[in-house]
Amino acid sequence: MCRKVILTWLVLMIFCCERSVAQQFAYVVSFTDKNNTPYSLSSPLSYLSARAVARRTRQGIPIDSTDLPVINKYIDSTLALTSGIFHGSSRWFNHCIILVSDSTFIHALSGKSFISSTKLVGVYSTFLHHKPSNTTVSAVSTNSPAHKTTTDATYYGWTWEQTQIVNGNYLHNSGFKGTGQLIAVLDAGFTGSDLHIGFDSLRNSGRILDGRDFVYNDNTVFNFSSHGTTVLSTMAGYIPNNPPNNYIGSAPLASYALYVTEDEGSEQPIELYNLELASERADSIGADIITSSLGYNTFTDPSLNLNFAVDLDGKTTICARGANAATKKGILFVASAGNEGGNPWNMILTPGDADSALTIGSVDAIGAVWGTSGYGPNAAGQIKPDVCGQGHFASIFTTGGGLGQQDGTSLSTPQIAGWAACLWQANPNATPYQIRQAIIRCANHYSTPNSHIGYGVPNFNCTEQLLNVANTPPPFIPGNWIAVVPNPFHSEIRISAYPDTNNDVEFRILDVTGKTVASMTNYLFKGYNPAFTFPVVNLPNGVYILKVASPTQQQVIRIVKQ
Repeated sequence: MCRKVILTWLVLMIFCCERSVAQQFAYVVSFTDKNNTPYSLSSPLSYLSARAVARRTRQGIPIDSTDLPVINKYIDSTLALTSGIFHGSSRWFNHCIILVSDSTFIHALSGKSFISSTKLVGVYSTFLHHKPSNTTVSAVSTNSPAHKTTTDATYYGWTWEQTQIVNGNYLHNSGFKGTGQLIAVLDAGFTGSDLHIGFDSLRNSGRILDGRDFVYNDNTVFNFSSHGTTVLSTMAGYIPNNPPNNYIGSAPLASYALYVTEDEGSEQPIELYNLELASERADSIGADIITSSLGYNTFTDPSLNLNFAVDLDGKTTICARGANAATKKGILFVASAGNEGGNPWNMILTPGDADSALTIGSVDAIGAVWGTSGYGPNAAGQIKPDVCGQGHFASIFTTGGGLGQQDGTSLSTPQIAGWAACLWQANPNATPYQIRQAIIRCANHYSTPNSHIGYGVPNFNCTEQLLNVANTPPPFIPGNWIAVVPNPFHSEIRISAYPDTNNDVEFRILDVTGKTVASMTNYLFKGYNPAFTFPVVNLPNGVYILKVASPTQQQVIRIVKQ
């Protein structure tokens, strides 16, 4: 009898223990307001870093209610009512993410006046925040390499092809290697980044400014996945004095924040929320650029899969909304187009669909689009990818101290993010939109974009000159703000503009009856814009009117085709 009671008690204990850890449910809990917040819009340094406030000030971006933290008492009440565990909170979208051991516990929030909605975003068989043991990687030690000033194939070594294809060496030769720029890297993990010789300069100079694992809710980022290590190497890698194994990343002197948002053990919607939470943290510490080589369309539970036509319109998924919100806060968000090209999905992934993201596809070393690069446009018809970098045989760091090559937009994306940081260093007063537009306008397919290569491969020699010219008006400003050459013309006209505002400008060519026979819209910077081409090869010979209109002014020019 006694033995039976003991065995029964053990069985019950085992059953209860198993039940207590058998499943965990992740919910997004949205709140109705931020009323009675203890924080003030006039005192942003209590919830944003000085660097973040300085970025807003420099770009003329006001602090608003989306910057205010979520009301703590709402979070506390949510956790108390559901016996939940806190996972994270979003000030931009006024919600928190909690973990509960029983899905029925979420019903305790029904009817509460401060609750707007709840949404299931993940189911786990064990406790999500119980992190497995660390991964051990052998260290490689060496003295920090000496700096060199010449930037040629010998200097770059492994990264010469991916550098010269975008003329990135022009920026480096001009002294712009990302100094003073802060890039947040959102990925799956950074195993070996704390040990690899190629990150010695990054570590020794203290340029890893922040780290957070949003999956396991702690501050260790070197435990799992080498994916982030390869991504980081394309920007921050720096081995300039070890021929033939030199390696120079696109932004070797920038500072970095390393954020883990991807759970490689499963694929669940909560990871899109992790990515958005990391974007908010990047904003709060003052990041200039966010780069993410992650992309989503399907999940472990097929019923949660995204629908391209409905969800990938650039503004629907939480991570696309986060990318757009980050841009409004003055951050350039660089996103991967994904590697779905040629498979049944074929299209881009989210957050690469985001309206404001600079979305990156993949080409080989000679600029031919790579077949696996995700196709655009997004579901709203916006051209995606925006531009491409070398993603086929891209040079990377491997764990254990090695060098290697891999394929994918995961690698072309951070390269472009790094070059954007160098460009921004050269033009510190530019906005994210200006940086993005300069990169797009200087791409080799700008006049003939398509769904696979976007606007093409950028030329960072051109982008730097374009931004410099755009922000430095010439000594003589003509009376008319649009100049057209040649006139008469044959197959195209070249237009130079002197707009008084940064905005889209519409160009229309009308025939003698007033009918529009050709049109285009171009984003023009305040100040002088170097000439760009308006192709008109299909127009019959004759007299036409070029009508130009911006939000602030208009001009009409008589042009002749012969």
